[in-house]
Amino acid sequence: MAVKEITKPTKKRKLLSEDEVQTLPIIAVGELEMLSDEEDGGDAVSDDGEVDEFPEIDSRSDSDDNEELEGIYDEEDSGEELDEDEDEDDSSSDADSLHVFPKAKTIISNITGQPKRVYPEIEPDYDSDSSTEDAPNRIGNVPMHWYDDLPHIGYDIDGKKVLRPAKGDELDKFLSTVEDPSAWTSAFDKNTQMDKPLTNEELDIIRRLYAGEIPDATYNPYEPTTEWFTGKGKEEIMPLSSAPEPKRRWVPSKWEKQKVMKIVRAIRQGRIIGSKPKTTSKFSFYSIWSEPSSSHSPPLPAPKPRLPTNSESYNPPEEYLPTEEERKEWEAQDPEDREQDYLPKKHSALRLVPAYDRFIKDRFNRQLDLYLAPRIQRAKLNVDPSTLIPKLPSPSSLKPFPNYKSLKFTHTKGRARCVSISPDGGWVISGDESGQVSLWEVNVGREVKRWTFDSKIGAVEWCPRLDVSYFVVSVEEKIHFIIPPNLPNSVLSHTQALLAPSSLPPAPATPSPVKWFTPPTTTWSIDTPILTTNMPPSSGIPVQLTWHRKGDYLASVSTGGTQGGVWIHQVPRRHSQAPFKKVKGAIQMVLFHPSKPHFFVATQQYVRIYNLSEQKLLKTLQPGIKWISSMDVHPSGDHLIVGGYDRKLCWFDLELSDKPYKILRYHTRAIRSLNFHSSYPLFASSSDDGSIQIFHSRVYSDLMTDPLIVPLKILRGHEIRDGLGVLQIEWSSRQPWLISSGADGTIAVWCS
Repeated sequence: MAVKEITKPTKKRKLLSEDEVQTLPIIAVGELEMLSDEEDGGDAVSDDGEVDEFPEIDSRSDSDDNEELEGIYDEEDSGEELDEDEDEDDSSSDADSLHVFPKAKTIISNITGQPKRVYPEIEPDYDSDSSTEDAPNRIGNVPMHWYDDLPHIGYDIDGKKVLRPAKGDELDKFLSTVEDPSAWTSAFDKNTQMDKPLTNEELDIIRRLYAGEIPDATYNPYEPTTEWFTGKGKEEIMPLSSAPEPKRRWVPSKWEKQKVMKIVRAIRQGRIIGSKPKTTSKFSFYSIWSEPSSSHSPPLPAPKPRLPTNSESYNPPEEYLPTEEERKEWEAQDPEDREQDYLPKKHSALRLVPAYDRFIKDRFNRQLDLYLAPRIQRAKLNVDPSTLIPKLPSPSSLKPFPNYKSLKFTHTKGRARCVSISPDGGWVISGDESGQVSLWEVNVGREVKRWTFDSKIGAVEWCPRLDVSYFVVSVEEKIHFIIPPNLPNSVLSHTQALLAPSSLPPAPATPSPVKWFTPPTTTWSIDTPILTTNMPPSSGIPVQLTWHRKGDYLASVSTGGTQGGVWIHQVPRRHSQAPFKKVKGAIQMVLFHPSKPHFFVATQQYVRIYNLSEQKLLKTLQPGIKWISSMDVHPSGDHLIVGGYDRKLCWFDLELSDKPYKILRYHTRAIRSLNFHSSYPLFASSSDDGSIQIFHSRVYSDLMTDPLIVPLKILRGHEIRDGLGVLQIEWSSRQPWLISSGADGTIAVWCS
């Protein structure tokens, strides 16, 4: 590299004559000798035992100052003026003056203990021309994927590893292209694993290739033709080949004669027919009504225009002329509502009749009549409308289902907002807007216990576990856990140990804003809750409570809150968490899947299904309801019913589609509550019209068979108060009985 740099031609170098170049000292082959690390330098006699000391490379050799270069070339010129008959010592001294090689140092080898020559390392940071640069990676033409798993990409001229340059991500590459205006003029070099700027010549070649031009800018494709064999004195005298001329050049081919005769015979026999010349014929117009179709029956005749009547005469009788009131009434009407699109006028003579002002419009309407007229007469299908109605089984064959009111319990101070039945089906808990919660027996309708709270009741829900017995009541920013009276000792002790254990579970790692409070054991009584959950401030009333099938988790939906008002409470651990940080839309209801870790969340217009274990959204159902009011999931977990304030009831097959499988419209006002029976193929819907619809819903295990939905009975017994009817319904777990609560403050039991 240093030799190339020093011997770079300059203007002064070009002025050297050929004689001066020839007088340079010539070093004979074999006169220079370089010892290895293992050899002893003392035995070398080719240079009289003396070690040649080469000058070091001057780091200022690449500076803009040309004085040093001129001094070097002066030394070269002085060396060239020496005579050829000088001895070897003089030639070596001249070579030293040229500074061709760097100076070497003699050191003692650590391995052999012998002196050896060590040359200084080449400085890579010199600013020389790129044409004289050596590639830093000297591995040669080898596949670069060999170094994919290594921290280096090759080796330099000294045998040292060339480390892989750092690479940024895609964002860094994009920012570099934005900040550096010359980034587009660089290309990725596989050998150095970095971007290498392109020269102007390479950019010009790329531009020419994109433009479809010749890459070489110096090539002229339109050079004049060189006439090598044309013109005076350039004629061919000798033939290109001395081979004799073949006979086929003047003797006719027999094979071609046979081929031609074969074609002639085929033409004479009519087996080959020449193509007829194409005749250019103009486009012919024809009537679509007169020419019958070959594949279809003949078209119907064109509709005839309506014949004029007496009122359209230029001199109609007096009875056809409208009065002034009729004229004003005709002008006030819309054109679509007029019986006639004209008013009769009377003219004394035919020559006084003006030009027809509706001529263009009438011609256009006539063209529309011809265009839209039916061309094929189709046979009308005589179908009995009764055959289009699906054949459903008789309701009497689908018994049992509730069909009459058996018991009635009344809340005298307000609307009965919520109702819940115990897992064994023997007890019912109900709450009203005045803050009273009543416990009464299903079989006889006798009230056993009453609790009174400070605010109105939002929701009540019985725990589904059979080994314990308690229910929850939601009031303003609180959820109370209450144990009913008259429980067996084993069930009571187990319930108290669950809700108020002697040793509290450890606090979670992330504290929750929901606080759990248990009063002292000395203050326990039937009239007070054994456990209370304090919701975050300004969260509002929990309007819905729903249990997981195992009874360990309780989900609540409040009217306020930052997380959509949804909280999941783990009763054994006394921990509450909000599953959503941010929810789109106002949440109306939530449900647990009966067999999978899925969570149904209903907003105003959509129902989203989440997987709680994987924490991801599975599906979004689109019921097409303006405002969802209630929903319930089938005990199998494969079907879902959704009701709305716009009187729609949508049945979803979760394995089929995100659109409703069937939409039912049986209520005349908003739907308030929906509920599936846990063991019987029944579901019910209640509405503000004061009625309860009972449906038979049989779901088959065969996936190819559609569910059977049959309306069975309409139950009426609740009065409408302030536009509100039946607010909530719930089935008994062991009997085909239905419990309903209405705005009139009554709780009804419907039996079969």
